Amino acid sequence: MRPVKAAVVGVGYLGKFHAEKLAAMKQAELVAVVDNDPEQAEKVAAKFGVPWYTDHTRVIDQVQAVSVVVPTVYHHQVALDFLKAGKDVICEKPMTTTLEEADELVRIAREKDLILQVGHLERFNPAVEELFDRVHKPLFIECNRIAPFKARATDVDVALDLMIHDLDIILALVGEEPSEIRAVGVPVLGKHADIVNTRIEFPGGCVANVTASRLALKDERKMRVFQPDSYLHLDFKSRKLLAVNGVEYKPGKKPKVKADRPRFGKADPLDKELKSFINCVSKRVQPRVSGESGRRALACALAVQKCMPTDRPDFQSLIESSRKWVGTGSEGEE
Repeated sequence: MRPVKAAVVGVGYLGKFHAEKLAAMKQAELVAVVDNDPEQAEKVAAKFGVPWYTDHTRVIDQVQAVSVVVPTVYHHQVALDFLKAGKDVICEKPMTTTLEEADELVRIAREKDLILQVGHLERFNPAVEELFDRVHKPLFIECNRIAPFKARATDVDVALDLMIHDLDIILALVGEEPSEIRAVGVPVLGKHADIVNTRIEFPGGCVANVTASRLALKDERKMRVFQPDSYLHLDFKSRKLLAVNGVEYKPGKKPKVKADRPRFGKADPLDKELKSFINCVSKRVQPRVSGESGRRALACALAVQKCMPTDRPDFQSLIESSRKWVGTGSEGEE
């Protein structure tokens, strides 16, 4: 089978790693890279010995598939141009900024029988793959995803930037659309919320409490899942999973618990993700994270965004208004 001819559009911080993985892959042939920064495009292209461009339309006729790693606001237009030309696409998350844009990409991919994969990288984390094998009836899910500030993602709020990873996994684990979403978010370093907490309820009774922040001094990505017969603790960063099950309890005695800590070898989730995409292109099978899956995660993230107080017109006046402090021994306004 001939290697799949592929290009990477957007070779900044993450895109250059996409180019590296594709260039090293036997099943793929990296034929070009694209970036609106000519110096960056030339630098990455020189490393892999391929042509570079600043206009993505220049490579459409040269490829079978493309990896779209441009800023989120450009995902729709770039992916659309390739899909309309009959090319398979893997697009970084969030797949678009609006549901209308996502629906258009999904529709065209379906009509043309094309592969549209969304880059939810955590799905290829071996600990997450094991989690999916063990979860059968989640009742309560708690997630914390906090990270130091990075200026490269400030074009969207933290729900679309970081939280969407966990929302994608939660939706896939539960297998239902949310029945109620409540959220609070605060913009600190810009006009978009930098820290968000949301409570998501599902028709079957599962509840998820999810926090995401890009204001932390440390990097922590953890998920806890409780179901009738077990408790699972996942550390995304260290790729470790703790499974507690088989609890035995007799009144007056300490509970006996069985703990299982499966081990995982070294893994490169990005390499696995891109190999999976190239395999889907070659064999014409649907990806693990399809356009429809990416659309569901986007819809949930946008719903979180919509119900945050920061979206209310009066939010700024709430911040600026005087408040009474309680329990300090004085009753003045600030």
